[in-house]
Amino acid sequence: MSSVRAQPLLIVEDDLALQKQLKWSLDGFESVQADDVASAVLQFRRHQPAVVTMDLGLPPDQDSVSEGFKLLEKLMELDPGVKVIVLTGQNDQANALRAIRLGAYDFLAKPVDPDALSLTVERAFRLYDLQQENRRLQAQQSSDTVGGIITRDERMLKICRTIEKVAPSNATVLLLGESGTGKELLAQGLHDASKRKGRFVAINCAAIPENLLESELFGYEKGAFTGASKTTIGKIETANGGTLMLDEIGDLPLPLQAKLLRFLQERAIERVGGRQEIPIDVRIVGATHQDLRHLISQGSFREDLYYRLAEIVVDIPPLRQRQGDAVLLCHSFLKRFAAEQRRPALTLSEDAVRAIETYGWPGNVRELQNLMKRASIMADADRITADDIGLPSPEANEGDEELASLDLRSVRERAERQAVVAALARSAGSIVKAAEILGVSRPTLYDLMSRLQIK
Repeated sequence: MSSVRAQPLLIVEDDLALQKQLKWSLDGFESVQADDVASAVLQFRRHQPAVVTMDLGLPPDQDSVSEGFKLLEKLMELDPGVKVIVLTGQNDQANALRAIRLGAYDFLAKPVDPDALSLTVERAFRLYDLQQENRRLQAQQSSDTVGGIITRDERMLKICRTIEKVAPSNATVLLLGESGTGKELLAQGLHDASKRKGRFVAINCAAIPENLLESELFGYEKGAFTGASKTTIGKIETANGGTLMLDEIGDLPLPLQAKLLRFLQERAIERVGGRQEIPIDVRIVGATHQDLRHLISQGSFREDLYYRLAEIVVDIPPLRQRQGDAVLLCHSFLKRFAAEQRRPALTLSEDAVRAIETYGWPGNVRELQNLMKRASIMADADRITADDIGLPSPEANEGDEELASLDLRSVRERAERQAVVAALARSAGSIVKAAEILGVSRPTLYDLMSRLQIK
């Protein structure tokens, strides 16, 4: 039974008897045929096939240049996304590898096993369809999402709609989610959609020492303390008329929580060392990976401040819960990094796609982006494999009874332990550097190490 596809298979073979045999072997696919470079290019332009099988040993021209390589280069020029499967002689591996470097999807040695050929063609169609769908979805991002968020996950799309609805108002927004899930992108998107004329300003409350944080937020007057040689405005005043994102707001010290609460009530600030109230029109966006209600129960976060911040609460799902987004993001990152490095378009092999889809991504989008950047630099070919990314092949975990028996909490703890241990190893035991690698504050890292019993 023939497969119904908008784009057919193109079979290029100069031996007409073998061409018929290949067509018979691949009768499950709608196909067109060609027996030389000219007819192959004509058929390609006419039918825009998704997959091509071609004999790499087409007769050479007068300059002894293989017509197979000339055709391959032409097809990749016409459509870099086409999946070309080259057929070579048993002892022609060097040319087969050269074809892969030029952009071929795969190669098979002649005489070709019909079942192996059919399976390879089917896999090529599946990969082509997946990449086309990803490109289509990426083209819709400008109308479907805010802040440059790339997603097709229903929860994330709903969050984007929420942000769009909230943006024209002055409501305070609280973004909750693990590190690396895109909280700052959403905050920036909220600001952009609000049409507020002021700036978008972000400050990480966990990254600034407590004795300096008040001055960073509220500014200070000349002579307010030793070294205050001139009046300096703070982040709140800098964002006047715009949006201020308070990242890792769960790490805000209690005395500053009280001062922030007063600002939210009065909409005016006093600089450190000053006595004049300065009216401020700014939207506050709080963000944290911590459970603020738990912090309230511990007495380390004010309940009244929480309710001031939580007029609109957005709970961002981790990447592992966003169906299909990991592969979608990979294609977007690879496209950007390939352009930055001026190398040909980068694609994902099937083992890479499976590894990406099955990996837990404890570092979320930030981890994925870093791995894609490394893969784009280190990969020898234009097709990224699971090894290039540094992820275990999914087959390695099949039948792992120990993993299958773990509940979700245990799986998460195991991933967190691996991430913390790896960060500590990479930073030679430096808590400061390990916290930076993990994207958390030092107190949070100490809490993690204590909970996971890491010394």
